[in-house]
Amino acid sequence: QVQLVESGGGLVQPGGSLRLSCAASGFDFSRYDASWYRQAPEKERELVAGITNTDDTTYADSMEGRFTISRDNAKNTVYLQLNSLKPEDTAVYYCNAVLRSWVGVKLYDYWGQGTQVTVSS
Repeated sequence: QVQLVESGGGLVQPGGSLRLSCAASGFDFSRYDASWYRQAPEKERELVAGITNTDDTTYADSMEGRFTISRDNAKNTVYLQLNSLKPEDTAVYYCNAVLRSWVGVKLYDYWGQGTQVTVSS
């Protein structure tokens, strides 16, 4: 059974930090590109950061420098370190794993159920 299970969300004060984890199972995670997205109330889901199966990373402009994505294929897990958190970072954070063909066609696309991050004093 394919699963992506996020954890690590919670309530944190402005300026604080959190580390999100996403544990994959049921597929060969090492072959997949992984990403974190977020969705705030009444807003569109947006890309936060991505990491390819060769460890190339990409970040949304507003988050680069504060957030760090990483992966541990031995643990089938992708992480998102959130630093210097702001109230506008409040959202549900989702994990995504995608397998693409050699020409970039999306073959498989999996999502987690999300974890809530709330930044408030």
